[in-house]
Amino acid sequence: MKAYRTLLRDASEEYVVQKSRFIGRAAPVNTPEAALAFLESVRQQHRDASHHCYAYIIGSNAGVMRYSDDGEPGGTAGLPIIETMKARGVVDAAVVVTRYFGGVLLGAGGLARAYGHTCALALAAAGVCEMLPSQRWLFEVTYPKWDQALYALKSLPARLESTAFAATVNFSLLCRSADAEAVVAALTRVTDGRLESLMTEEIYAAWAEETAEEAQPDGPV
Repeated sequence: MKAYRTLLRDASEEYVVQKSRFIGRAAPVNTPEAALAFLESVRQQHRDASHHCYAYIIGSNAGVMRYSDDGEPGGTAGLPIIETMKARGVVDAAVVVTRYFGGVLLGAGGLARAYGHTCALALAAAGVCEMLPSQRWLFEVTYPKWDQALYALKSLPARLESTAFAATVNFSLLCRSADAEAVVAALTRVTDGRLESLMTEEIYAAWAEETAEEAQPDGPV
């Protein structure tokens, strides 16, 4: 299982230059059909806009890449969008930049900078995460040892997903595959070995890499 980067959420940001309003919308998608459906939803939301330029990259190996200038001069819109996405290393993602023309021509260079910058803003707002090989574990522990396990979890690289209280405490965790051995060992240690554990699933899971607050892109030059 190979790690890859994608987006955490659907998000949008706006950028205004020379009276033209650019609205960037970014979203995680996993098929070309989903990307085109996302594009259509943006078009329906902004039916009176001048342009809806877009790009999408599908597949953990970036096997499918498409972009469109949607009537803007060739190479000034879709290409800067997809190049910005490639620079961030995101896949299974789509970005649409909607433009409301403000009456002032920006020139080819100005358009390219505006579309690329708006894309960067949208990607930052959506948040980049790593899809990493991960494991889901089920644990059973006695009540006297539950408090120790719960306290240890606060400092372990794992997510507590569920708990069930019966004759014993059963809880499930999600952790990166690379961290699994250390997580299980730590829980076994703090419970003095009074812990039953079972790995139940291997999956890809999203682990936050950065947020809009942590990684604001630079403005256009």
